[in-house]
Amino acid sequence: MKSRLILIITLFFVGTLSAQTTEQLWNDANTAYINGQYAEAVRGYEAIRNQGLESAKLYLNLGNAYYKQGLVGKAILEYHRALRLSPSDDDVRYNLAIANAYVQDKIEVIPTFFLKRWVISLQNACSGSSWAIWSLIFFVIAMACTILYLLAEGLAWRKGGFYGALVAVLLFAFSFASASRSKRLALHPRSAIVMSGAAPVKSSPDKGSKDIFVLHEGTQVDVRDSLGDYREIVIADGNKGWIQNSAIEMID
Repeated sequence: MKSRLILIITLFFVGTLSAQTTEQLWNDANTAYINGQYAEAVRGYEAIRNQGLESAKLYLNLGNAYYKQGLVGKAILEYHRALRLSPSDDDVRYNLAIANAYVQDKIEVIPTFFLKRWVISLQNACSGSSWAIWSLIFFVIAMACTILYLLAEGLAWRKGGFYGALVAVLLFAFSFASASRSKRLALHPRSAIVMSGAAPVKSSPDKGSKDIFVLHEGTQVDVRDSLGDYREIVIADGNKGWIQNSAIEMID
């Protein structure tokens, strides 16, 4: 009994110390950033992340610290990580747009059907956990409307229950699909940012193959496959090829 009590007390103080350490790291990193000590700020923010902690604010501050050092690729990477946790954060989107203006590669995006573009934009408006909560809410509403339809005596109430259930089911299906999409992207990341100043993209995954084009720091790519030290990537205009693993870093 005594040893168990000692263990509980020890865990309590360890947890408290850890929280204090994290808070101190956060405050010190913010102070370093305010004082223009951006490298020191990066070390503080990275130390917090190394504890297994993450938040949109942490990634935003880390991206800002990298941006102030002229490390555009790393800044863009952290801004994208912030958007993964908070897709609708206007501050992150604004800073990302500023950083993207310094990216050398100006790639024309393949136009997509407006409805698909609208759906993707709507799905990106919330995080995966938020869509999961919405799916549960719509499911409960659908069940309540179904019960109303089955048990109500008045025709107006039955019609309301029927159409309410129909709308709730459609919203449930959309929110569930959006949550599943977010989870799939998190478990199987596809997007990456080019970290090298100039990274050749080859026609096949070997050093002796032909260079078909060159990408520069900060450019976003989609990763489709990997083989050895190379990954097959696709850029926004549809061109694809193989790039070395060391030249890119996955967003997730």
